[in-house]
Amino acid sequence: MPRASKLLPSLGHAASGAGGTIISTLTTYPLDLVNTRLKVQRQLRADGAIGPEDGYQGVLDAFQAIYEREGGLKAFFAGLGPDLGKSAADSFLFFLFYTWFRARRLRVNEPYLKVLEELAVGAAAGACAKLFTTPVSNVVTRRQTANLISSSASRSSPSTPTDGSPVPSPVRPSSPAAPDLSFTDTIVSIYRERGLLNGLWAGYSASLVLTLNPSMTFFLQQILKRMLVSRENWEEPGSAITFVIAALSKVMATSVTYPFQIAKARVQVSAAPSSTSRLDDTSREKELMEGEEVNKVKKAAATTGGRRRRRRETIFSTVRRIAETEGVKALYDGIGGELLKAFFNHGLTMLSKDIIHGLIIQLYFAVVAALKDYRKIRESVSKRAKKARGDMSRYYMLATMAAQMLRQRGLRQTLAMAGFLGKGKGE
Repeated sequence: MPRASKLLPSLGHAASGAGGTIISTLTTYPLDLVNTRLKVQRQLRADGAIGPEDGYQGVLDAFQAIYEREGGLKAFFAGLGPDLGKSAADSFLFFLFYTWFRARRLRVNEPYLKVLEELAVGAAAGACAKLFTTPVSNVVTRRQTANLISSSASRSSPSTPTDGSPVPSPVRPSSPAAPDLSFTDTIVSIYRERGLLNGLWAGYSASLVLTLNPSMTFFLQQILKRMLVSRENWEEPGSAITFVIAALSKVMATSVTYPFQIAKARVQVSAAPSSTSRLDDTSREKELMEGEEVNKVKKAAATTGGRRRRRRETIFSTVRRIAETEGVKALYDGIGGELLKAFFNHGLTMLSKDIIHGLIIQLYFAVVAALKDYRKIRESVSKRAKKARGDMSRYYMLATMAAQMLRQRGLRQTLAMAGFLGKGKGE
């Protein structure tokens, strides 16, 4: 198959996938924000970014607390802009690479790949997409948790200092965890804090492992489609079947890879400067006044050493550390909300993708037909213009000859020669 014939369908699937992702992200974003906070609240408590009493007991408690403490409905859409851009780019690149790789691997008269090939194609497409979108993912994670840290700090900080001195703010305006930072400011702050690879691309190694999620999703999707849809309806199984197959396959894949999602979110959020212990910030002045310099140095060294160890950890060692120190249950914090989000998000994505892809195909054929009609009209106009130019040339030649005869023989003789007057009268 020529390259162009593979690229055009890939672009069509990529554009429709991005459109479907935007629709599903807008629909499920509040649940995604809640899930992110449930994933990282243990890490934020351990770093001292929030107090022991802060955080949520579950999905419903998180929705209620965010609504009451952070300004109503608008709090559920913190970081929506960057997440929409990231999700659309991620989906566009994934479907582009996935369709392209899959088309190159498909054989004649075989509508599906072998198991390992299907998984490999999905993983490769996910790795290529995440390479470009990981920095934006880091920004989104910080923005989604910024209000939690800020509201925790405002509740825990006394309004009137006891000694008359200003109370240090646990979340500084220049911190990536500050809720009022723009996208660009957050990017710059993360880069200054941890650099390029350990900062903006923090969690990319986890993303490589998590590429198993979309590859498993699409593999299970193909399996369920073969089980539930007849071969003649393979290309258009219907809206309801498309939604159910996509949703179930995503739920099954997410159940397997969720511990790695926990580890990735913790790696990304632990990079914030607010991870410098909030208890250290609020008690620093007291320690200085009491002369406890040794305790302060030891605590700072322990915190710095812990962060350095986390930076050197791989995704697998992070999962193991969480399981050993916090229990296996910690690896599944918020999984109920995540499975609910996966069910509706991926179902809506694939359903919207199929609808948008159908519209793109219709638009493509309409444009092709219009271009054909345009070419026909242009050719007809070109022929008429050519004929008119030929007629004008002949008229010009005749007019030139008539002018010459007028000058040489006069009007009456010219008319006689043209047949308008008889020869006798002309003579």
